Amino acid sequence: MLECVLNVSEGRHTDVVADLAAAAGPSLLDVHVDPDHHRSVYTLAGPGVTDAEHASRALTRAAAGCLHLPSHEGVHPRLGAVDVVPFVDLEPEGPDRARVAARRFAAWIAEELGVPAFLYGRADRQGRTLPEVRRDAFVRRPPDAGPSEPHPHLGAVAVGARDVLVAVNCDLADADVALARRVAGAVRERGGGLPGVRALGLPLDSRGRAQVSMNLVDLAATGIEAACTEVRRLVEAGGGQVARVELVGLLPRAELSRCSAGFLAWSRIPADATIEGRLAASTPDGPGG
Repeated sequence: MLECVLNVSEGRHTDVVADLAAAAGPSLLDVHVDPDHHRSVYTLAGPGVTDAEHASRALTRAAAGCLHLPSHEGVHPRLGAVDVVPFVDLEPEGPDRARVAARRFAAWIAEELGVPAFLYGRADRQGRTLPEVRRDAFVRRPPDAGPSEPHPHLGAVAVGARDVLVAVNCDLADADVALARRVAGAVRERGGGLPGVRALGLPLDSRGRAQVSMNLVDLAATGIEAACTEVRRLVEAGGGQVARVELVGLLPRAELSRCSAGFLAWSRIPADATIEGRLAASTPDGPGG
């Protein structure tokens, strides 16, 4: 079972978001849309090893026909119109299919669409991370496939093979971006915070709020409850409140099951927001089905 969590730099035009979802076909499990980030996250998976690959290419072709990166504005950092394409083995005890799929996708997007591709995670022979790609692309690092300069309309893409992660946002009750950035700096691993946590403090102008946006890349070290509880503690210590916890995409059933009842009641993370649950709903013979 192969998953692809494709991040697209479009989150404000509902018709475009819907058209891209339709292009993904039956492998689509979830769409998360954020107008302030100006970004949508499409979770793709299926029982066949190539389903996520086929769906990711179909969605990318559709995005290439309607997106224009130079006119894009949003608070989330991005390299391209189709910005990040990570592949994940949902049965990691087998062959590293995610790495193979990521390298195939990078070669395909470079050849078919002329978009430079940067590999990260297990797809990259040096194991470089997505933050390193964002920092070094075209400056200290040439693309792994494709032209040496960004595509004029589509930019570039980061393509990776990684383990399952959880993306989650904690929205503050007000627009105190300085507090959100202090808290993000305190919880992120790079700043000496929680292991496996990457975090940014961002403004949400359309909502009049600030946000601590996190990727939890080592769930065994720091799960969603530990990360969000620490953000809540630090925000309250700084005189603020966390008004909302927002899951971006899906999370593993095992991660949801280790959350306490009190945390689930506070965070309001829905019980059906698991990879296994969506697979079971979409395929009768899927995990849990």
